Amino acid sequence: MARRFRFSVPHPLVLLTACVILAAIASYVLPAGEYERRDDEATGRSVVVAGTYHEVEPSPVSLFDAIVALPRGMADAAEVIFLVFLIGGAFTVVDETGALKRGVTSLIRSLRGRDLLVIPIVSLFFATGGVVENMQEEIIPLIPVLLILTRRLGFKPMVAVAMSAGAAFVGSAFSPINPFQVAIAQQLAELPLMSGAGFRIVFLVIALTFWIGMTMRYARRTRGPGKRGEEGADGAGTTEGVRAADPGIFALVAATFAMVVVGMMFWHWGFNELSAAFFIMGVIVGLLSGMKIGGTAEAYVRGFRSMAYAGLLIGFARAIFVVLQDGRVVDTIVHAMFTPLEGLPVLASTFGMAAAQAVIHVPVPSMSGQAVLTMPLLVPLSDLLGMSRQVTVLAYQYGAGLCELLTPTNGALMAILASAGIRYEDWIRHAFPLYLGLVALGLGAIAIALAIGLQ
Repeated sequence: MARRFRFSVPHPLVLLTACVILAAIASYVLPAGEYERRDDEATGRSVVVAGTYHEVEPSPVSLFDAIVALPRGMADAAEVIFLVFLIGGAFTVVDETGALKRGVTSLIRSLRGRDLLVIPIVSLFFATGGVVENMQEEIIPLIPVLLILTRRLGFKPMVAVAMSAGAAFVGSAFSPINPFQVAIAQQLAELPLMSGAGFRIVFLVIALTFWIGMTMRYARRTRGPGKRGEEGADGAGTTEGVRAADPGIFALVAATFAMVVVGMMFWHWGFNELSAAFFIMGVIVGLLSGMKIGGTAEAYVRGFRSMAYAGLLIGFARAIFVVLQDGRVVDTIVHAMFTPLEGLPVLASTFGMAAAQAVIHVPVPSMSGQAVLTMPLLVPLSDLLGMSRQVTVLAYQYGAGLCELLTPTNGALMAILASAGIRYEDWIRHAFPLYLGLVALGLGAIAIALAIGLQ
């Protein structure tokens, strides 16, 4: 009997290192080129100038320089990595109070006989985070708690990732207000913020309904016997009820997330401010729960230790872009992807924009970075073709945003999968068919937007 072929992917660090080396090879194969750039007052960022692409002196990256890019990538992603460390430390403090485990037990008890409803409840929480603040790295320290929940209910670890990271990424891609995606793209396209929000909300609801429904279907089909009565690491049984201090802890966590959302939307908070907010939350929780200063500090150290691998993955992923940038081929890739669209019919050109955005998102994993790189090029093209700029923003959102579900250069995704003990290829097998369904939905939305002249 023929042996069945099994798709296999190397260890995440091996995979990302290989991508760094491939990026270095690309610097020898692809012609070097660049666009001119200007400072944009609306976004406070440096953006490309359309029509200024030109070839430049080649800058091939040697193998040694590619490896040097690994620590440089970690330095380049320092704000994100420190966010992961400080959030991980804060939620380790919260976890060691036992409040999260008792909260899981209370939730399961309240839904006894209807525990599949855990999936939409948790998914909507994370989807909301994706919609309002592009939640990604914040998910990493919550995975251990979600694994406790899924084990108690007999679900596979895949369910924990699908209803957290998956729901958040879908929420981000279809969001009407995501500050790192649609908001910055609309600013660059000179569109009013929140314009087209009603249209986006309709397809956001459809996309989340599809994702949550398929997650529930998978959970039901693969469900095994649940593991009851698990004990916490500190010996606190999860079978006891919620303690008097627990509602205060949950309220403090919720208030921190609310402050983070307000800070990002109205106070221009970045990663450093988010890190500070979560650090303060962890300290207050530790002191209020009786862990004292020393116990809180020790919990933070344990949290930092548990997040070290996640930080490495994020830094290695960022190194890929560092190498492409050093090789001066990022703009070449963008130019090659968008130039053929000029001669296509409007609908085909719009679909081509979405496809090109998906391809470009692999070497350019930053959503905001991709916006400032591509939108100034696509806006003049859309004007030339008589296409609404709002449709161009949709093509960017759905093309690049949905790619977050799959691309190995998304360090947060790789770290989440590692935390859940899920191999990358297993996630691809699960998520790729759903990704295709969401892409079809996104392309349908784009076609409707073109038909109705969405502005």
